[in-house]
Amino acid sequence: MKEYKKLNYYSLQILLILLSIIANLIYIICYNLNMKKSTHEKRAKIANYVMNYIYKYIDTNINIDELSLELKISKFHLHRIFKEEFKKNIYESIKSIRLQKAANLLITNKYSTITNIANMTGYSSQTSFLRAFKERFSMTPKMWKSGGYKKYSNKIVEKIVDMNENIDFSKIEPSIVKMPEIKAYYIRHQGYDKSIKQTWQKLQTWIYTNDIKEYKQIALHHDNPIITPLDECQYIALVSLENEEEKENLKNLSLPSLIIPKGIYAKFPLSGKYGDVIKLIQWVYHTWLIESGYETSPNPSYAIYHKNHFLSDDAKFELDYYLPIRYV
Repeated sequence: MKEYKKLNYYSLQILLILLSIIANLIYIICYNLNMKKSTHEKRAKIANYVMNYIYKYIDTNINIDELSLELKISKFHLHRIFKEEFKKNIYESIKSIRLQKAANLLITNKYSTITNIANMTGYSSQTSFLRAFKERFSMTPKMWKSGGYKKYSNKIVEKIVDMNENIDFSKIEPSIVKMPEIKAYYIRHQGYDKSIKQTWQKLQTWIYTNDIKEYKQIALHHDNPIITPLDECQYIALVSLENEEEKENLKNLSLPSLIIPKGIYAKFPLSGKYGDVIKLIQWVYHTWLIESGYETSPNPSYAIYHKNHFLSDDAKFELDYYLPIRYV
C-alpha cells in the first residue's frame, strides 16, 4: 500500500513537471508567433514607407543612403526588406515608376517637351531617358507621344473590360476643386483585378475592430492602370477618419498611414460596376485632359467612394474620381 502511494506521488510529480514544460513551450511558441507578427508588421511598414517615398519624390535624385539613415537601418537591410515585400529591388522600382510617370506625362502634357518630362521624372540625362523608355515600351517617346500609347493602352484595358460595351463619358461635367491633404490608413494591393475585394474586406475588418463610425473609403492609383501592366499596378485601399475623437482612440494601430497631397483636382462623378473606372480613367487621360487645356502632375489620382462595389451586395459603385491638374 505504501509503495502504491509512493508510486502515485512520483507519478503526480512527473505529471506536474510535464505540464509545466508544456505550458512553457506554449508560452514560447505564442511569444515567438507574436514576435514574428510584430516583426513582419514593422518590416511591412518600412517597405511601404520606402515605396511611398519613391512615388512622392520620383522627380528628384532619390538617395537610398539618406533614406536608410532616416529609417535608422543599414542600406543592405533596407534593400532586403523591400525586396521581400515587393519581390523586386528598390532601384528596379524607381526605374519602373519613373518610366510609368513619364509615359503618362507624354500623353497628357502636350506643351511639355521630352526633355521637360525627363526632368520631371528624375532623369538628368535625356540620352539615358530615351534608352530606358524604348527598352520598356518598345518605341521612342516621340512615337509614344504621337499616338503609339493608344494601341499599348488598349491591350491592357481589354484584359479587364469589355471593349464593345461603350460608355458615353462626354456627358460628365467635371468640377475643378481645391483639395486639402488627406491622412489615411491603408492596405497596399499588388495588381488590379477582382481580388482587390479581399483587401477591402480586410480594411473593413480593421474599421469594425476600431469601432469607427465616420470615415471615407478611398482608392489611390499610384500607377496609371491604362499604361501599367495590371499585375504591376500599385492599388492602395485607404480609410480616412472623419471624427477627431475616433482618431485619438484607435485601438489597433497595425496599419501604416500616408498623406494624399493637397492640390487642384478635376473631380469626375461616376456610378457603375467593376471595370467602368478603368474606362473612365482611359477617357480622362486620352480625351478630356488633352482637350481641356490642363496638364497633370506626377501626383497620384484617387477615387472617394460613396458606395464601394467591392463591398456592396449589388457590386455597384458611386464615387468621385480626382485627377491632379495644373493650368498652362
